[in-house]
Amino acid sequence: MKKWNLIIDVAKCHDCNNCFLSCKDEYVGNDFPSYSVAQPNHAHRWMNIMRKERGQYPKVDVAYLPIPCMHCDDAPCIKKSKDGAVYKRDDGIVIIDPEKAKGQKHLVNTCPYGAIWWNEEKAVPQKCTLCAHLLDEGWKEPRCVQACPTGALRVIKAEDREMQKIIESENLEVYQPQYETRPRVYYKNLYRYTTCFIAGSVAIRDTDECAEGATISLIKGSKKTIAEALSNNYGDFKLDGLTEQSGQYQLEIAYPGYEKQILNIELEGSMNLGTIFF
Repeated sequence: MKKWNLIIDVAKCHDCNNCFLSCKDEYVGNDFPSYSVAQPNHAHRWMNIMRKERGQYPKVDVAYLPIPCMHCDDAPCIKKSKDGAVYKRDDGIVIIDPEKAKGQKHLVNTCPYGAIWWNEEKAVPQKCTLCAHLLDEGWKEPRCVQACPTGALRVIKAEDREMQKIIESENLEVYQPQYETRPRVYYKNLYRYTTCFIAGSVAIRDTDECAEGATISLIKGSKKTIAEALSNNYGDFKLDGLTEQSGQYQLEIAYPGYEKQILNIELEGSMNLGTIFF
């Protein structure tokens, strides 16, 4: 059977919050029987956008990570719910029954992604439903996807085998795979949020010019090259997708006609090395 999957491209998210606002527009003040009761005006963020700044001036970038309900195939909230209050539909969407779940505040803490919120007035846990009520009416996408101006969000309804091919071809990942919940929300360019980089510039001291085309190699342990790049016409380089808190490395910088530069680096997080002169 075909199931719904949400794909989020971290590189395309600009933190405009259209997804968040469209969710509020749909659910605040509106009950959808059997799907959800009205979302409160404040506090709830069914599409919660996390933010992370990497690097140091002037080599800085910022990534935004939208986190909705992951609609997990092995959802802890389903296991911990009472009387079938949380269930997974055949199309992959996880629903918290607004009647059966009344009083089950413990469900808020069952989600490792923090995607379940407590509605104090209605005494019920709530979360993203992927706008299941709209999809059941024939809509092709939920409100958040419809409202995204950059194409950072998209939904695909596909059989698992077909979805696996998409995952492999687009290099999609799940967030926090160690939770082993088998989410149906996949991320593209997740490295922008979860990894770090080494950046800098290369210049020639005696000519006071940028060193375009210098080879930068990051080496770990017994001369194993982890990453490699060429400096651009401004002498700038960036090695991205590196593991934070991953220890000691050697950075080798080679430029024709000059002696190789070797820097010892302790990689804790994203770092700007400034200008390196030959």
